[in-house]
Amino acid sequence: MSDDLRQIRLDKLAKLRKAGIHPYPERFPKTHSLAQARAAAIGTEVKVAGRIVANRPAGKLAFFNIQDVDAGIQVKLDIAGAGQESFKRFVDFVDLGDFVGVEGKIDKTRTGEITVFATKWTFLGKALRPIPKAHFGQKDQELNWRYRYVDLIVNEDTRRRFKLRHDLVKSLRRSLEGEGFVEVETPVLNDHPSGALARPFFSHHNSLDMQVTLRIAPETYLKRCIVAGFDKVYEFARCFRNEGMDPSHLQDFTMLEWYASYWNYEDNMSFTEKMVKQAIKDCVGTLEVKRSDKTINFDGPWPRLRLRDVILEHSGIDIDQHQDEKSLRAAIIAKKVELENPDAGRGSLIDQLYKKTARRKLINPTFIVRHPTDLSPLARMSDDDPKTVDRFQLVVDTWEVVNAYSELVDPIDQRQRLVDQAAQHAKGDEEAMMEDEDYLTAMEYGMPPISGFGMGIDRFTALLTDAPNLRDVVLFPLLRPLTGGHGIVVEPAEPEKK
Repeated sequence: MSDDLRQIRLDKLAKLRKAGIHPYPERFPKTHSLAQARAAAIGTEVKVAGRIVANRPAGKLAFFNIQDVDAGIQVKLDIAGAGQESFKRFVDFVDLGDFVGVEGKIDKTRTGEITVFATKWTFLGKALRPIPKAHFGQKDQELNWRYRYVDLIVNEDTRRRFKLRHDLVKSLRRSLEGEGFVEVETPVLNDHPSGALARPFFSHHNSLDMQVTLRIAPETYLKRCIVAGFDKVYEFARCFRNEGMDPSHLQDFTMLEWYASYWNYEDNMSFTEKMVKQAIKDCVGTLEVKRSDKTINFDGPWPRLRLRDVILEHSGIDIDQHQDEKSLRAAIIAKKVELENPDAGRGSLIDQLYKKTARRKLINPTFIVRHPTDLSPLARMSDDDPKTVDRFQLVVDTWEVVNAYSELVDPIDQRQRLVDQAAQHAKGDEEAMMEDEDYLTAMEYGMPPISGFGMGIDRFTALLTDAPNLRDVVLFPLLRPLTGGHGIVVEPAEPEKK
């Protein structure tokens, strides 16, 4: 942005003060939101406020539009209604991006547009930088991520996307509360990584002089709540995994996780399907979700496929025939499947093989079930096949959006699995889990049958809004800092008037 444009606004700021107008007053007594004003009956007296995003002064009359994150409305201001001095101040001092409050009646213009016919206006905030034109961020998506506050001002699609995210969380929470779940909070700082197979972030706690990790998942603490007597608990948890970044993965993300006593994974699948369908109806209005190149149909019963079967179908490798990492690794190499971490343990190798082959073929909502035991150290072993666990994943358009289990509640079995995981970690598998003696102690106080669930909120929002990158649905995604200082070179939506 040119320094000249900013200076024009700084000059107006000085003139406002000289005229006795506070450019940043403390409050404005609104009677209606902009959405409420648009829905109000003709003739209703309103006091509304917002940012000016269009301004069309002409002689003794000015039409302008004010906007908030939910709605916008046109305002008509003229000399007859506001008075000559007040109208002149509006024309002289107000720019696009400024905040104003207006008072008047709701009516329609000759073209039928809902409008506030204002008799009074109040200056509420001076913007020192101009609003860019509507094509802001279209050629350089990083601009939208880095300057989200500008993106939200200019782009209706962005506002709609984050409104849907809000509606999604609200719908999910409503379904959970209706089923008797209780919302809780668990620690973000842990003394060791736990709750999932992932590489953690490390930090240092100065007061306790100890290394801490950022939460990978809230799982083991939510399960402690079950030990304590809660039947059903959930948390919208911010989680952190120091892994690769791509359009469907971020290192810090929001996950909905819950645990339900006395359910198994099939009970959980049934509730999940019901809850997700309701959320899609609430957010989209239909069970058909349009993506850029396809339509995904969430209606009807969702298929339930075994992991071993889909891997065999799409890779030609039968994981049941390879019971150790050496044998499986050789089979994967023979099929020329490239892995990100070929030296990992058997569980991680299976996961990588699945993601590189089968998952890329799954478009409509599909439950993947019965994962190998060494891929799921916290899941309950299947009664009819001890080499698999009672687990499901929900995959939509190649993305995993839900991961859920019948939980392991046998403390002896759990201890052995964590010992095995710790051995893998000692061999160099950074994603393998470490022993958690406090959690094992909690388990020994007794746990009922449990089924647990985890959903990536960012990922599911991206699916519903056809966002190509998870950064599109996170308000302020992490980016490398600018080295040359901040400031956007933009083309203003309207020429600056001095």
